[in-house]
Amino acid sequence: MRAGFRMILESAGDIVVVGEASTGAEAVATASALRPDVVCMDVQMPDMDGIEATRRIIADPTASPAIVVVTTFDRDDYLFDALAAGASGFLLKNAGPEELISAVRVAAAGDALLAPEVTRRVIARFARPPHSPAAIGRPDPPVVTSEPRAVGTNGVELTDRETEVLRLVAQALSNAEIARRLYIGEATVKTHVSNVLQKLGARDRVAAVVYAHRHGLA
Repeated sequence: MRAGFRMILESAGDIVVVGEASTGAEAVATASALRPDVVCMDVQMPDMDGIEATRRIIADPTASPAIVVVTTFDRDDYLFDALAAGASGFLLKNAGPEELISAVRVAAAGDALLAPEVTRRVIARFARPPHSPAAIGRPDPPVVTSEPRAVGTNGVELTDRETEVLRLVAQALSNAEIARRLYIGEATVKTHVSNVLQKLGARDRVAAVVYAHRHGLA
């Protein structure tokens, strides 16, 4: 499987596979030693599963790659545990070569990605009221006012432009696509996205998307 992934990724031309690991412990050590931009992480591995490996890699200040979990198992516990551990994406192994390449590129650009099969489940789970039985035990997005303009956890409102960017993020548009839509530079979009995440207290774009859906901004 790893050999197949290597062939697919290196055929893209703009991606270099710098290392491989066969166990979770090896994945942590390899990420620390090589400091890649992106890690494609399995879940079920010897020594240490991919969820714990993801958690340890994210916690290491010397290595800060984006982690895309790529697994055969379409299970909610794997999905939510991976996101809680800090993964930037979740992809199933039946994804086509183009989807794998795209996932690595998206993660390298600092964006988050979810397989289409699981996106609706993520939104449904996190959009439930925070104290409902189905939501207990899962991290909740920021609970804020339902006013049209988003309000962050510290009470600071998003600007009109930031709210507009949040709406487009919730439509799964990339930074480049948002830039074209709004006729602004991609660097400006990145600044807006960073401000949005900071004001919302959201760890990544996935949490921002959940917020937007939960509060009627999508």
